[in-house]
Amino acid sequence: MCFSATASFVSAGVIATIGVATLRHVREPRALLFACVPLLFAIHQFTEGWVWLGLEGHIGNAGLRRAAFLFTLYAQGILPFLMPAAVALMEPAGWRRKVILALTAVGAFVCWWDLYGLLFLESRVYIKQASIAYRNPLTGNFQISLLYILATCGALLLSSHRVVRLYGVLNVIILTIVHIVKAHVFASVWCFYAALMSVMIYWQFRNRNIDVETPNGRSLVRRPFLLPWLRLMRGVGARRE
Repeated sequence: MCFSATASFVSAGVIATIGVATLRHVREPRALLFACVPLLFAIHQFTEGWVWLGLEGHIGNAGLRRAAFLFTLYAQGILPFLMPAAVALMEPAGWRRKVILALTAVGAFVCWWDLYGLLFLESRVYIKQASIAYRNPLTGNFQISLLYILATCGALLLSSHRVVRLYGVLNVIILTIVHIVKAHVFASVWCFYAALMSVMIYWQFRNRNIDVETPNGRSLVRRPFLLPWLRLMRGVGARRE
């Protein structure tokens, strides 16, 4: 988060509340991982709050290193695998699902690569222009960064669900803006705004706009107001018989 420890902790609390509320509206197990995204981002923001505390000297270097590792583990290691996997679980059978599964494999490779760098190479974390910069000689590789974006955003953009595609489009827009304006603290700032967009995920689950088997509202689940009319028609038909 690009302000302070307090801002990180407050945003984590707000997003965690949204995340718990999102999970309450999950009706299908295959959508559970995608519904967990807001809560995971909340934990992520909470972790960066501890990074701020370490950089400001409120906790020791050991605590700072652990907090920074957990933050980068999710941002650079887990997220490129988790996001396409969550989208693949919700995707109906077809060519889109096959491509998204391929992107999940790409994300798994990025996850392994970045995890290796975080575990075996020295990372640096410091404050720069009111934001936190994370540096690792392996995870900052340009080609790996391209694969990261391909896996994370590509799966969202290929989804059959309109709301998931919209989430992907907004992520790409914010990713581009952050890269232009604050490339030196990209991981911190982009993850914060991606977390804020979790509100959209909650709203769509609350309104039952995500139906695993029939995306884009082709099922009656998305239009519950039709159900009373259908029941009435069935009742009329039964009386006629």
